[in-house]
Amino acid sequence: MSVEGFFESLGQAFGAVIRFIVEGLSGFLGLLGDAIGGFIDGMSKALGITPSLLGMVVLVIGLLLLYTAVRAFLRRSIIAGLIWLFFGLWLLGGLIS
Repeated sequence: MSVEGFFESLGQAFGAVIRFIVEGLSGFLGLLGDAIGGFIDGMSKALGITPSLLGMVVLVIGLLLLYTAVRAFLRRSIIAGLIWLFFGLWLLGGLIS
């Protein structure tokens, strides 16, 4: 009987530790999700776009195109830089307006 009591209390202690870890991670991930959501909402309001997944993907693609244009200019490839710059500004201009 005392062995069953020992393992029962050991199981309860182990379960309490697991519950503490899961609740802590849940709270942390909830706060992280709220922070990311607030960041996306604030950025989309500042840019005047809808806070949707498609809008964020188009924004990232536009910024990558501008980055590619800067890299082309640094390589002294003026024509390619102008083409990438045009595409990036065209995409971002269509998204923001």
